[in-house]
Amino acid sequence: MQDVIDITKFLINQRSVTPEDAGCQPFMKTWLEALEFDNETLIFEDTTNLWSRRGKDGPVFCFAGHTDVVPSGPEDAWQTPPFVATEVGDYLHGRGAADMKGSLAAMLSATKRFVTDYPDHRGSIAFLITSDEEGPFINGTTRVVDTLEARNEKMTWCLVGEPSSTEQVGDIVKNGRRGSLTGDLTVHGVQGHVAYPHLAENPVHKAAAALAELADTHWDNGNAFFPPTSFQISNIHGGTGAGNVIPGTLHVCFNFRFSTEVTDQQLIEKVNQILASHQLKYDINWTFNGQPFLTDEGDLVTATQAAIEEVTGRPTTLSTAGGTSDGRFIAPTGAQVIELGPVNATIHKVDERVKMDDLVKLEKMYYGILKRLLHDQ
Repeated sequence: MQDVIDITKFLINQRSVTPEDAGCQPFMKTWLEALEFDNETLIFEDTTNLWSRRGKDGPVFCFAGHTDVVPSGPEDAWQTPPFVATEVGDYLHGRGAADMKGSLAAMLSATKRFVTDYPDHRGSIAFLITSDEEGPFINGTTRVVDTLEARNEKMTWCLVGEPSSTEQVGDIVKNGRRGSLTGDLTVHGVQGHVAYPHLAENPVHKAAAALAELADTHWDNGNAFFPPTSFQISNIHGGTGAGNVIPGTLHVCFNFRFSTEVTDQQLIEKVNQILASHQLKYDINWTFNGQPFLTDEGDLVTATQAAIEEVTGRPTTLSTAGGTSDGRFIAPTGAQVIELGPVNATIHKVDERVKMDDLVKLEKMYYGILKRLLHDQ
């Protein structure tokens, strides 16, 4: 099991801040070539992607993940250098340890062990890896999926290695994610002197009631897998900085995290209705970040639950909570998608770390899933 630790250390040591891959994918390609995978590097603009596949026939099991990491922040704030993998007690410290270089290492190690044990496994094993998941996500997984769809190359099952666990590795599996929709709203008024309000029109005053109604609106009830849709204002700005000037515009940024009970178009239409009902003069730009997706049952969920219980002796919990992931680009192709990775307590933080024994357990879980899907059936 030393493979999973050694690979994680190598990957952490590569300063692959979005969109840089910094040599991670060439290392993975070499590893996979030795296992008779066919590698295809797909470069879109500033992003490097890898599609690697062993086998020509279906069903296709795909490991999906990213080699890029978020910036470390001030390096002197870290207990150990962020891009030098360092063992501290039972933990391995370094940027990307949990998100998600540990998962990539577990994928590679589990695949090697499975292919060695079952060289004539049924179907195909694939890897879809990008260097732009933490950034704009424009030229990463979504572009690879478009390429695969154009040539009708389908995934049957996809396991995304995002850090899904909360207290213990494998305690939570993400079997879906909420959709995400961002609105950038500009409300127009007339700038003027605060002493002469009759000569101006204050967009802050005009928008206040509309924003309150948006915040109080009940969008849906959610369902058994998703909480109700949420609306949150994330940024708001108006004014010149002077205390005696009525602003001419108000800028508001807000976000919906929405369930499968409502569509992005329904949300957009309802927002426009509310804004129009308050007789606002406004412009709004929408950024669609992804549809909600759900894998509520099927071979992948069953295999994952069984593999986790075999390793830990405990059942797992299915969840759709949290932010978005690249699974939102894969699920619309018809693939069953789940997310399973390390404990997420330190992701994106100073002193990001992962328990080394958790990586060993994760590798065993991935191996168990491969065995159940591509050998036992």
